Amino acid sequence: MTEEKNQGKTRISMKTNEIINSVFGDRSRTNLLKKYEQQALAWLVQRIPAWITSNILTGIGFFGYIIVFGSFLLASYVNRTYLLLGLLGFLINWFGDSLDGRLAYYRKKPRKQYGFTLDITIDWLSIILIGLGYIIYVDGIWEVFGYGFVTMYAWEIILALIRYKITGKYSIDSGKVGPTEVRIAVGACLVAEVLLPDSLIYSAGVLVVAIFIVNILDTNKLLRVADEIDKKEAQSK
Repeated sequence: MTEEKNQGKTRISMKTNEIINSVFGDRSRTNLLKKYEQQALAWLVQRIPAWITSNILTGIGFFGYIIVFGSFLLASYVNRTYLLLGLLGFLINWFGDSLDGRLAYYRKKPRKQYGFTLDITIDWLSIILIGLGYIIYVDGIWEVFGYGFVTMYAWEIILALIRYKITGKYSIDSGKVGPTEVRIAVGACLVAEVLLPDSLIYSAGVLVVAIFIVNILDTNKLLRVADEIDKKEAQSK
């Protein structure tokens, strides 16, 4: 019986690995939660109803950020505890945003250029919602952190596009930090704000500075890669 169970687990593991290889083959992931996230997505893509398309999942993901934006509005004009609604928004966003492209690859119906264009556009609009929500929630000079978050995340998007242009590899992660880790970090900031009023202005500042440092390091790394490519091209002429 034990041997049969082990064989069953092995078959499940092999199937999961096959699915992971097939649905994540178009991009390189380096984020801290990569292993667990990919396993969860491999499990989910097998269970998404046939009538749910990648476009629907993209819409669901964007709706998640609308919920996050709404949580800032409710916290501003009703009660601070509504910030916790943002946690649900981040979960919904993760579900839709992480699965839309993976589902297309699982069903062997990828639309690479269309999906790439749509993802970048929706990501940008989503970050604007987060920054705007924060600006509405806080007062005075601290609003600059909302602007800073939008700017720093836009820089990350630009770096991802540059990386794709010069290396041919599309990655949405900056080292060990990816969108999932950012969602968790911002969600933790919302929980902290409910428990410790006004802590959000400090945690937002720390988050902006952290993303700024990561962006500086990534930019420097890409500049070195680009310089090496230019040198090789010059030598080949």
